[in-house]
Amino acid sequence: MKPVRILTIAGSDSGGGAGIQADLKTITVLGGFGMSVITALTAQNTLGVHGIHDVPPAFVAAQFDAVATDLGIDAAKTGMLATCEVLRVIAAKIRQYGIEKLVVDPVMVAKGGMSLIREEAKKTLVTELVPLAFVITPNIPEAEVLSGMRIETLSDMKEAARIIRDLGARHVVVKGGHLAGDAVDLLYDGREFRTFSAPRIATADTHGTGCTYSAAIATCLGRGMDVPGAVAEAKRYITEAIRCAWRVGEGHGPTNHLAPLFAAGTVEEAGRPEFWKTAD
Repeated sequence: MKPVRILTIAGSDSGGGAGIQADLKTITVLGGFGMSVITALTAQNTLGVHGIHDVPPAFVAAQFDAVATDLGIDAAKTGMLATCEVLRVIAAKIRQYGIEKLVVDPVMVAKGGMSLIREEAKKTLVTELVPLAFVITPNIPEAEVLSGMRIETLSDMKEAARIIRDLGARHVVVKGGHLAGDAVDLLYDGREFRTFSAPRIATADTHGTGCTYSAAIATCLGRGMDVPGAVAEAKRYITEAIRCAWRVGEGHGPTNHLAPLFAAGTVEEAGRPEFWKTAD
């Protein structure tokens, strides 16, 4: 049995809720074989990011080469890419190894408010990486930066999606979680718009949702799904992970990447641990 090989190119979250850690959990639960290129180390927990240590670009490249030349890559996603140098290395490696199924999560700000990309690197993100994206998944604040416009309505999301696609991305998913009402995400492929809606869940435990969502899309693409199918499956996955979010830490807790396994009955009811029973 040969699994689909999914590469995550992102920063490490020492708190385990976002970044590389969230991506690898997601990829595993959705049936992929997860691999990683770590671009930065963060000292992070549910209360915020307390420090960032950038990985040297040459070592980022070495990680990429080690994975690509031996294991192979069926799909990939990017997350935290903090510097111009790292962005250029990643873009060059994506082109070198001909990675077509690339999901770009244009990570800019952590849940606690700390910037995860240098100001000068935002332009490099737009010029070097966005044109390589098969799917790009900005949230509202990120879409505002990329499009240069204010987003307050679904119509605004559509206009921003048009602008972002003109930057070179094949498919644009603007995530509407920052707006009021149901959580409505918008997919634009240059021809038509599709919406993916889920009821808003009243919880502060949403750390790592963007990482998880983009990793889920990449895994579904690697499994051979088309983009609308991959986004729909990822939307179901992240909604369930938020609904059953872990209550860990004193701040924004992580989502529960195992939630679909419990929902599907993969783990027998009799074997469910006590903390899960009380969370129902």
